[in-house]
Amino acid sequence: MSKTALVIGSSRGIGKELVKLFSNSKINCHAFARSEQSDDHGIISYHFLDLKSDNVKEQFSAITNSITTFDYVIYNAGSIVVKPFTSLTRNEIQDTYTVNVVAAMELLQVCIPKMAKDGHIVLISSMGGFQGTMKFAGLSAYSTSKAALASLTELLAEEYKDAGFSINCLCLGSVQTEMLEEAFPGYKAAHSAEEMASFIYDFTLNSGKYFKGKILPVSISTP
Repeated sequence: MSKTALVIGSSRGIGKELVKLFSNSKINCHAFARSEQSDDHGIISYHFLDLKSDNVKEQFSAITNSITTFDYVIYNAGSIVVKPFTSLTRNEIQDTYTVNVVAAMELLQVCIPKMAKDGHIVLISSMGGFQGTMKFAGLSAYSTSKAALASLTELLAEEYKDAGFSINCLCLGSVQTEMLEEAFPGYKAAHSAEEMASFIYDFTLNSGKYFKGKILPVSISTP
């Protein structure tokens, strides 16, 4: 029986490259993005999903209703605002947390009951949310929300420790993406989106049996 993967946050950067990797596999991949997309080869199932919507959980549940089992779930979605702390508006803080944390929790509420016994959930966080690392001005909303995602990983791993599936969190360092350009204009990262997607893809498929409830830094540079 073929396996099923969900990539949440696939409109650009790492998520987009992840979907390309799944398109070359025998795994049924469902890609969720905030922009309409299509697959010329009919291999990937693309779905529009607005993570800021008040009923995103209901939308996601309806889209995935016919899928009985999830083998791999990658929550790659992210929202960033780069602003001095005292200048942040309530809406900017709420939008960042809604995409990076609240939507993740709501969608996982749908995913977890359908996870395969040997399934793997991978949450994509940031080195900015990894305790003890260097922090940067202007990223308080983004980095604290990513720290919450790391904590969520540990909490869910404990709550569902007898369920069989694994859940882990990868805290990424700098990767050459549009989001990096927003945070650090002109900075040149050591890794491309394609390279990091390849790492995440391999980790998702092969490392669930080695890690459970772990917060893993994936970085060779600062930022």
